[in-house]
Amino acid sequence: MTYGQAMDYIEELGKLGSVMGLASMENLCEKLGNPQRDLSFIHIAGTNGKGSVLAFLSEILKAAGYRTGRYLSPVIFEYRERMQVNGRNISQKDLCRLMTDMKEICQELVKEGRPQPTAFEVETAMAFRYFKEKNCQIVVLETGMGGLLDATNIIPSPLVTVFTSIGFDHMKVLGGTLKEIAQNKAGIMKHGTLAAALKGEREVMEVLEGKAKELQVPLYTADPAQARGIRRSPKKQVFSYRDYKNITIRLGGVYQIDNAVLALTAAELLKQAGFPIPEKAVYQGFANAFWPGRFQVLGKDPCFIADGAHNWLGAVRLRETLQFYFTNRRIIYIIGVLRDKDQDKILQELCPLASQVLTIPTKGERGLSSYELAVKAKEYHDNVSALDSVQEAVELAYLLADKDTVITAFGSLSYLGELIKVVEKCTAPEGRKDIGRDSHGKQREN
Repeated sequence: MTYGQAMDYIEELGKLGSVMGLASMENLCEKLGNPQRDLSFIHIAGTNGKGSVLAFLSEILKAAGYRTGRYLSPVIFEYRERMQVNGRNISQKDLCRLMTDMKEICQELVKEGRPQPTAFEVETAMAFRYFKEKNCQIVVLETGMGGLLDATNIIPSPLVTVFTSIGFDHMKVLGGTLKEIAQNKAGIMKHGTLAAALKGEREVMEVLEGKAKELQVPLYTADPAQARGIRRSPKKQVFSYRDYKNITIRLGGVYQIDNAVLALTAAELLKQAGFPIPEKAVYQGFANAFWPGRFQVLGKDPCFIADGAHNWLGAVRLRETLQFYFTNRRIIYIIGVLRDKDQDKILQELCPLASQVLTIPTKGERGLSSYELAVKAKEYHDNVSALDSVQEAVELAYLLADKDTVITAFGSLSYLGELIKVVEKCTAPEGRKDIGRDSHGKQREN
């Protein structure tokens, strides 16, 4: 199987959508010899912040000298980001070899009358095999959706179970109330683990505390209100928490302090679980951690921000960050949102800050056209334009902006990889000269 064939196969499986439940994972992992049973895990669930906490913990463990696997979704730039060892993507060679085996196993299962596994199930089982082959000492594992019936929940009791902020998202699958969503995510907790949770809504904490008590799991709460000495900038933040002083992180969103104190709490629990982590590795790991598309500054004069806010809770966090750093600054939005997200709540939360809203289409079966999004956006803002592409939106935003404007792109992680590459090209010296000019070099009329 070539790399192109592997991508075609995953794309074909993607048409099956998501199927909640562990039956297919049990079938797949059994065929593979249950590699997940030979691995040690940190399992992360939550609505927002999973990727950032994963990045912090992975870098801390790497700095401590552990061979660390990380499994994440969605990706920003390319498919191979899903499976990494010590920050390096799986090679095309390994991916093609493993995907060939996975396809054969899936064909065997279908011949036996068992269901065809979904793309996420195939990817997750394949990742377990890959991490075992690479002799990973620990794997930082992010759930796909929910927790209880998520494919990643096939693993045995993890060393540490981590719960990031929990809010409303995927309600059609996880439940329509905060309690139901929290119960689903709490389903990754297992007897024998240690658990860390970000302090959140009382309703959420009651669910997590109840589950922990039921399973006799020690639950430790990370409280961002106890962080002190906070110094913020869009590219770097410094804070102190408990015995750690002046920790530096390179993620600028004001909400990243929450994720950092949660990661720090989880790192302390890893010590209890038999994974010593020197203090130096904690500082180094936090300083090294980077997560693209999370309030990432792509350019200056004008400032260009890319953020992965794709649900209401993410929109709230983005609004708080924009208001903190850019009070009284003119803001232009580039927005692309998937069809199954709550566009109204996102737009209602963020549109009041903008002077101009540019909508772009999102791709795939879950995609939403720029026109459909613009119609919704006009309910919350008077100045809305629908664009046909990321490239067009970025160029128009630059034409409309002056050096003090803040351009902010958000709504879905699915297009941020493309956007980041377009902005990098535009901000290169030769790129900025071409903005606003046609193919003959003449200035276009606005």
